[in-house]
Amino acid sequence: LFGGSLTLRDYDGQVAEAMALVRALNKMTKAGMPESVRIA
Repeated sequence: LFGGSLTLRDYDGQVAEAMALVRALNKMTKAGMPESVRIA
């Protein structure tokens, strides 16, 4: 989906790119999770 490798050359850029990918994955995962509602 996002590709298998980082595209930026410097370390700080790669860290930022990885963090952005993780943030996007977390948003998509959260969007697909059901919301639980306590009944009693």
